[in-house]
Amino acid sequence: MSATLRLRHHAIGVEVRRDTYQVFVDGDPAGSVEMNKSIEMPLAAGQHTLQVRDGRKSSRIKTFSLADGDVASFRCGGKSILPVFLLSFFIPSLALTLTRE
Repeated sequence: MSATLRLRHHAIGVEVRRDTYQVFVDGDPAGSVEMNKSIEMPLAAGQHTLQVRDGRKSSRIKTFSLADGDVASFRCGGKSILPVFLLSFFIPSLALTLTRE
């Protein structure tokens, strides 16, 4: 049996970084997600990592565990408070957010 990863690219309010994000699961390319769209993908049970990227910009790597039949839901976006937004030009891993729902 397997588990499911659900990823939603959604922003509340105004978002500057609206491009399509590349999805990386366990360090390997696993697809892409467009603005206001969702993707689902089957994963084996166990521990995994997740990251979204848009060129140089990226999220921090999130680690999560799944048991058989579990669904892990995440939301990604490019909106952040002004100081973090400005820092993201120097620290690209602050540019995109990845939040477990």
